[in-house]
Amino acid sequence: MPNIKIFSGSSHQDLSQKIADRLGLELGKVVTKKFSNQETCVEIGESVRGEDVYIVQSGCGEINDNLMELLIMINACKIASASRVTAVIPCFPYARQDKKDKSRAPISAKLVANMLSVAGADHIITMDLHASQIQGFFDIPVDNLYAEPAVLKWIKENIVEWRTCTIVSPDAGGAKRVTSIADRLNVDFALIHKERKKANEVDRMVLVGDVKDRVAILVDDMADTCGTICHAADKLLSAGATKVYAILTHGIFSGPAISRINNACFEAVVVTNTIPQEDKMKHCPKIQVIDISMILAEAIRRTHNGESVSYLFSHVPL
Repeated sequence: MPNIKIFSGSSHQDLSQKIADRLGLELGKVVTKKFSNQETCVEIGESVRGEDVYIVQSGCGEINDNLMELLIMINACKIASASRVTAVIPCFPYARQDKKDKSRAPISAKLVANMLSVAGADHIITMDLHASQIQGFFDIPVDNLYAEPAVLKWIKENIVEWRTCTIVSPDAGGAKRVTSIADRLNVDFALIHKERKKANEVDRMVLVGDVKDRVAILVDDMADTCGTICHAADKLLSAGATKVYAILTHGIFSGPAISRINNACFEAVVVTNTIPQEDKMKHCPKIQVIDISMILAEAIRRTHNGESVSYLFSHVPL
């Protein structure tokens, strides 16, 4: 593939390397460092003039530093005459701040969208946006890929009783995602209605649907402090579920998350590698990882060659 360059930010080198390997390319030379006053400095180490540039940077770890680094890398490539710059953002930062849920609240996801556009991004590839309307915050094309095909594959390969399981959404917001998976597996679904008094703390939960004597699979797009899914797992067991799995696209796992998962009654907590999980897996044997690098790599290949990306919404590339 001529005229394509892939650069990696410092947030998730491992994923970038897997994407490059899948495409049979070398990662572009780039040096990211910090000056002693903590300003980010980026040096692109090779010519990008007239090239189709892809920059892989996930919204995890030091989120603000990584976002700033991505903006600077986009801008550096743009003013070095790259023909097109695509930001590949597996986990979109600030995606939960997507509406004014109370007075004087910011809509930070829109701000991030504006920043990416102003920096010079021509195209965004991301995965499982928290709310798909975030695509409308941009005036440039956004490809919102789904982990769903990879999740379906994992369920069929790893859960023996998948034909009689129930797919459960831990909140009303994820109902659409869950019904879609339940339809494709031809199984039942249930949802849990929760009320929050303040952020990151769940007040009470009500289960709608039947999980008695079945395997319950909780599916959500992200888990941060894991309060919701751990509460939900307890609720499902008390409602008679035999086993509880959790499948999440973005495993952020901040604060008390790891100890909560260790103490909770999950058979397994399955996440994708949109966020690096190596360190967390050392402290929590229940965490398993689905590799989605081939989905992103295939999206990059198809975008570069001007092919349709919609095949990836229902298939895992081989």
